[in-house]
Amino acid sequence: MTTHVPTKARATPTGQLSGRLGTGGIVFMVIAAAAPLTVLAGNVPLAVGIGPGVGAPVGFLIASLVLLLFAVGFVTMTPHVKEAGAFFAYVTLGLGKRAGMGIALVALVAYTAIQVGVYGFLGWAANDLVTFYGGPELPWWLYALVTIAIVAALGYRHIELSATVLGIALVLEIAVVVVMDAAIFISGGAEGISLTSFTPEAVFSGPLGVAVLFALTGFIGFEATAVFRDEARDPERTIPRATYLAVLIIGIFYTISAWAMILADGPSNAVDVAKRTLAGEGNMLLDTAQLYIGGTLRDIMQVLLITSLFACVLSFHNVIARYQFVLARKSLLPAGLGRVHPKQHSPAVSSITQSITALVLVTVFAIVGLDPLVGVFGSMAGVATVGMVILMLTTSIAVVVFFARHRDLAPGRLWTTRIIPVVAVLALTVSMWLVLSNFTLVTGSSVAVSVILGLIPVAALVAGAIIGQRRGRNDAEVDSEATSTIATKGI
Repeated sequence: MTTHVPTKARATPTGQLSGRLGTGGIVFMVIAAAAPLTVLAGNVPLAVGIGPGVGAPVGFLIASLVLLLFAVGFVTMTPHVKEAGAFFAYVTLGLGKRAGMGIALVALVAYTAIQVGVYGFLGWAANDLVTFYGGPELPWWLYALVTIAIVAALGYRHIELSATVLGIALVLEIAVVVVMDAAIFISGGAEGISLTSFTPEAVFSGPLGVAVLFALTGFIGFEATAVFRDEARDPERTIPRATYLAVLIIGIFYTISAWAMILADGPSNAVDVAKRTLAGEGNMLLDTAQLYIGGTLRDIMQVLLITSLFACVLSFHNVIARYQFVLARKSLLPAGLGRVHPKQHSPAVSSITQSITALVLVTVFAIVGLDPLVGVFGSMAGVATVGMVILMLTTSIAVVVFFARHRDLAPGRLWTTRIIPVVAVLALTVSMWLVLSNFTLVTGSSVAVSVILGLIPVAALVAGAIIGQRRGRNDAEVDSEATSTIATKGI
């Protein structure tokens, strides 16, 4: 009697990640990765000064709506994705192993790029803080290396320690901005409270796409809601709640705060203030804080900018470590990366590997002598932005394909399984065009350099698909050999 039973020859690493992260803990991870204070200090002046001027808040509103459209299909598919890995897991389930592996490499490249970029920003901001208070001027990379060491220590430990650190930093960060926003609205700003920012004349007074682009970069790290699936208390409920809450909180926070910063200087003067900030002649956020909440809270905000950047790199570190962990568990990366620490219940080996990767890249950038803001942060943010849109666009396509093939899984849910996901695909396609057509504004580099940087995530997608195809062939050969052996022995 011959029994056809295909089996795998490769061993699967044992041990699982564990934790009891609730909705709040995961939302903290996502918002920390978005680094709201950093976005207000950097992205808002860029959106106002280069984009549609006082109409910039609408760019943040549009980006929020695009993310909400994406979230509908993402959340609807979540109950059918039984493993961590976020976009990688969704794309694999919807489009197959080749596409999944391609997206996995895109995610690793995008998150590694933005993390290293933020290390550059953090190094510059830390030196600026120290010299502001009369301390010595030190190279940016020295602060970056110290931060890498701290992040490595926290990332090695159980995830709940990182969640606690991120939570404390985030609460303080948001609190000081809320106080500033409230002070602006209560005082009426420089010219009174107005809805000028939301009028057609303001919105289309300049390239709206620039504001949308910089708003989208503020959502990088959004998929962390699903990356921590194995460490969530109740994934089936926690992930959908965390996803919607994260988008709503980040989107509302960005839109209102950007509007408040414009009101603080007045619609007639805000663009000039933003342009002076971009020219290095002021700081739109900190100067606004100084004017409306006083020097003490302004100084606290400057310190919190450092903690915001730290929370950002720690969050990205955790996301990258778990991506590598999941890929190792699927034999797509070395098996050692899939080991779980027996006491910390963390992906310790993957975390250490990620720390080494960051150390190497920061060291290379330091040796080359790149400027920490334009050379490191600007270029890496560009790579990450292209990668993020590719990730979400492909995931939305995977949602559409998955439910088209499995219509019985969500009967009567035409809007959430087909119509809205298709709209999300269209919206993200437009977003990709906006990103690419304004790409030099993000990177701060020439067209030639920007093209090379923009092609890095695309190259990762192609390389991953090739690796996924080879893995698929190997799996098929293993299955065939195992089946042949079983048949020959007559089991």
